[in-house]
Amino acid sequence: MNTKPTQLQQELKKKQAFQSPEIEAILNVLRTSDQLQNRLGKLFREYGLTSSQYNVLRILRGEGKPLPSLEIASRMVQVVPAITGLIDRLEKRGLVQRKRCQKDRRVVYVEITSEGITLLNEMDQPLRELHTELLGYLTESELNELNQLLVKARQNCCVGAGISG
Repeated sequence: MNTKPTQLQQELKKKQAFQSPEIEAILNVLRTSDQLQNRLGKLFREYGLTSSQYNVLRILRGEGKPLPSLEIASRMVQVVPAITGLIDRLEKRGLVQRKRCQKDRRVVYVEITSEGITLLNEMDQPLRELHTELLGYLTESELNELNQLLVKARQNCCVGAGISG
């Protein structure tokens, strides 16, 4: 039976069909994620940030108050092994500051500075434009469906790995 190669087969120059639709779907997610990360990463680099550094600043601005570093780590879009080093680099740039908890000196809170807020505010419009460029061609219904499918896949991954997410 001669079936037409899928879009992903063509992109990867794969001669044979994928062994299963699950394999093709996973590779599609990985390839798409890589391309989205590349485009977003380019924008973040224009502002001297990595995607993880942007994520820390976004979390802090959204919360509106200082957070313990472990709380920030738990809210990250992508897991980072060394949140302390990430915060160190942001602190050196004056984008965040650390404050020790008065009640428990072992706990360190991280707070976004006015410089950090200013930087994020400068990035908001270009980031919105990039989001629209990357996914604005999808209808609201398609975006909702995509979100639901990705959540469903991620929840199953977490269950299989014994983690929450």
